[in-house]
Amino acid sequence: MSTADVTEQRPSTLRSASLPKWSPWAIAAGSIVVAVGIGAGAGLDSKVQWGLIAALLFIFGTFAVAAKVEGKRQAKDRVVTALVWVAFLLALIPLVSLIWTTVKRGVKVLDPYFLTHSMGIVSDSEPGGGIYHAIIGSLEQVGLATAIGAPVGVLTAVYLVEYGRGGLAKAVTFFVDVMTGIPSIVAGLFILSLMLMFDMQPFGFAGSLALAILMMPVVVRSTEEMLKLVPNELREASLALGVPKWRTILKVVLPTSIGGITTGIMLAIARIAGETAPILLLVWGNSFINNNPFSGAQQALPLYIYQQYANSSGSTAAYDRAWAASLTLIAFVMILNLVARGIARWKAPKTGR
Repeated sequence: MSTADVTEQRPSTLRSASLPKWSPWAIAAGSIVVAVGIGAGAGLDSKVQWGLIAALLFIFGTFAVAAKVEGKRQAKDRVVTALVWVAFLLALIPLVSLIWTTVKRGVKVLDPYFLTHSMGIVSDSEPGGGIYHAIIGSLEQVGLATAIGAPVGVLTAVYLVEYGRGGLAKAVTFFVDVMTGIPSIVAGLFILSLMLMFDMQPFGFAGSLALAILMMPVVVRSTEEMLKLVPNELREASLALGVPKWRTILKVVLPTSIGGITTGIMLAIARIAGETAPILLLVWGNSFINNNPFSGAQQALPLYIYQQYANSSGSTAAYDRAWAASLTLIAFVMILNLVARGIARWKAPKTGR
């Protein structure tokens, strides 16, 4: 037998014992069983307490088993991994619970009739009616807000990244940071003060102005980050060919970052679609269909949900309509997020051949 064969057959002394891949699942299952036993034996009625006990048992159990088999150094790594999984589940459980509750209660009255009729001839305490007028109002108000906020936000970001120097750029950045933290009710009060100054009545476009104020800083920040990701080599190559800077921005910088910019705009739309406070102050709501956002009160989905729930005392019909409208709004926001992800993936820079 040659020396090479002996070397190949010699076991590696650097390889230590390790837990099988299924061990975290086994520890998790055991932790759940023990937690259920402790909770039932101690008379704990809250499932939240059972879950916290199971999480603690999972973390300590992971450390104990890993330290026994793999050593304390590897056990620390597994504990950190376990903490990440526990944190993920703690964040996921409320989301799943919210969606499940909304779907379970919202599907009772969610049908084509509900989506294509208004509350014009139905009182809040009576069954029937729908959200068609609220859908029209939300689409018009959010659409007008996007038409105002998206261009202003993108142009502001272009100025900050491509031209912003000196005190003016610092001032713009400061005001964008301040606007990012403005509560929605403050934006509504600002537009309301202008309406009172000019003796104007509630109308849909007033809500759009408040939503645009909330949307602009989100668009500015997301667009600014996308523009900073564009390699300077692309700008320099275009300028070296004698292309003016404004044309370089228009033909090189913006097309390169269009996927991220569009994603930021879609996420900003999803954010403002659920705002209630400015709509409550400026639009007031309407039981009938109003297709003109520049004249008369309008309805919107968030405001419809608030009004139906506020009037649901002693009326299961209004309560069910509120949940069905909530499900519709969640579906709308979810679709916007999926579209944003699709656009980002579609417009992402291609790698390889």
